[in-house]
Amino acid sequence: MKSTFLRYVLAALIGLFVAGGPAFAQNVRISGAGASFPFPLYSAWFQKYSQITPGVRIDYQSTGSGAGVRSFIQRLVDFAGSDAAISDEEKAQIDGGVVVLPLTAGEVVLAYNLPGVKELKLPREVYPLIFTGDVNRWNDPRIVAANPGVTLPDQTITVVRRSDSSGTTFVFTQHLSAISEPFKTKLGFGTTVQWPSLPNFIGAPRNDGITATVMQTPGAIGYIEYGFARLSNTPFALLENKSGNFVKAGDEAGQAALASADFSGDDLRIWITDPTDPKAYPIATFTWLLFYKKHGNEQIAAALRDFVKWAATDGQTMASELGYIPLPKIVVERVIAESANIQ
Repeated sequence: MKSTFLRYVLAALIGLFVAGGPAFAQNVRISGAGASFPFPLYSAWFQKYSQITPGVRIDYQSTGSGAGVRSFIQRLVDFAGSDAAISDEEKAQIDGGVVVLPLTAGEVVLAYNLPGVKELKLPREVYPLIFTGDVNRWNDPRIVAANPGVTLPDQTITVVRRSDSSGTTFVFTQHLSAISEPFKTKLGFGTTVQWPSLPNFIGAPRNDGITATVMQTPGAIGYIEYGFARLSNTPFALLENKSGNFVKAGDEAGQAALASADFSGDDLRIWITDPTDPKAYPIATFTWLLFYKKHGNEQIAAALRDFVKWAATDGQTMASELGYIPLPKIVVERVIAESANIQ
């Protein structure tokens, strides 16, 4: 099973963006597009779901959250993936309404390429300033002080940032804006931001593009989904959280971050900008699938309802193997209840 997962993940990293499989008893074709953040898990889900429910093929293109939402608004796809959910302004553009469901969660890590440096700690006051361009050397005294005994090179930090509209960028910049006033003032947050026009900043599309660029560029750092870093063996930094602890991304740290989320409201667009648990990894997020309330095709709507229920239950067992955080029970219950609105 694990080799099947890895095959799909590696396909994503070299640019194969379509994965899918059957689902019901009728021959129904379903198309989706959007977030690259959860693409390895979605690929594995669609593959497994096709084996257990033959009849419907689900194709998902890893185009990035911004492109996925645009395709959804234009009704070019049957569903979309977005790490930034969907804004009220975008919702208003969708004829018939939208069902917004978090199906998994993950962590955004800072992948780096420093040969010989097996563990890197980045202080809370420092890592936002790397992405404003104010910290631009690996041997900056603040980084050196956080890493006693580690030889850090006198080398320019090459910052790899997203070149496309991205929900991962939204999550990352929302967090940096929450913990750093200089970052908030200079860049703010969104699916796109005006990155510094500096020679050490380079752009790459999608999570797989950032991963590949960091892997190929000594001295580079970039923000990617934890699963991409883990499954490509790309080192990533321990980040200082709100409690002052340096924490490595992983199951326990991610689940601690999700525990900080407020599930009491009616909206499943839930953000975790700066988790408070001392064990929490500081950058964690849900990621969402968007469905039409009134699709117009009963067979597709029925297949999507069935897929959501499977993904929210049995599908969650596949999450941690690929570097994602299984949904809390309260979220699973609400997702299943809300899936009935996909018509």
